[in-house]
Amino acid sequence: MSVLDLFSVEDKVVVVTGASSGLGVAFATGFAEAGADVVLAARRVERLAETAAAVEAAGRTPLPVATDVTDPAQCQAAIDAAMEKFGRVDILINNAGIGTAVPATRETPDEFRGVIDLNLNGSYWMAQCCARVMQPGSAIINIASILGITTAGLPQAAYAASKAGVIGMTRDLAQQWTTRKGIRVNAIAPGFFKSEMTDSYQPGYIESQSARLVAGRMGDPAELAATAIWLASPAGGYVTGQTIVVDGGVTIT
Repeated sequence: MSVLDLFSVEDKVVVVTGASSGLGVAFATGFAEAGADVVLAARRVERLAETAAAVEAAGRTPLPVATDVTDPAQCQAAIDAAMEKFGRVDILINNAGIGTAVPATRETPDEFRGVIDLNLNGSYWMAQCCARVMQPGSAIINIASILGITTAGLPQAAYAASKAGVIGMTRDLAQQWTTRKGIRVNAIAPGFFKSEMTDSYQPGYIESQSARLVAGRMGDPAELAATAIWLASPAGGYVTGQTIVVDGGVTIT
């Protein structure tokens, strides 16, 4: 096997949550272009048609499934559908999440709980369901954030707490499952990438952070997809329990 062969995810089955928009579309499209079939899980199932078309255009098979990851039963139903259609699940991209920017003195309990429930709890329920059916050599990739590591000038306590939780959860699931089940568990912590979250920022916010962007630009979602493909492929076979920061240098400034 050549070094390039190690990066192959050909004929794998990947579940992408939050696949209806933003980074979820990039992950789904990237894995399809790399040869994987893709289970498209999202609450807004009506918006999955475009992502499914992109997967088909890459020559692979999409499976759209309406999924609210805050409901463990819906997570289980999505994985059941994947097993019925494809017979296995090889990779999970735990991408579903929301971002908020609410001053801590004004954030309501429901607002805070809603972020934690989707970003942290939802990732856990989906990882649980996948781990029950995954075979040795499978991979789970949780999408964290640099805001689980640093701050970025906005009042984002709930979001930061949820993503720090994802990083801690990633370490623990790796130590539970890598030896016992042969499932590697890692996280990616993106910096500033175009998404629904960045679209909601006030004008001028990204520019205010430009001094921290050592790379001099926002990230391209395809760069995140490429990182995930590396982590999910045999090329990442000796990496587990890690959080890979992909941020153009924000966290070093």
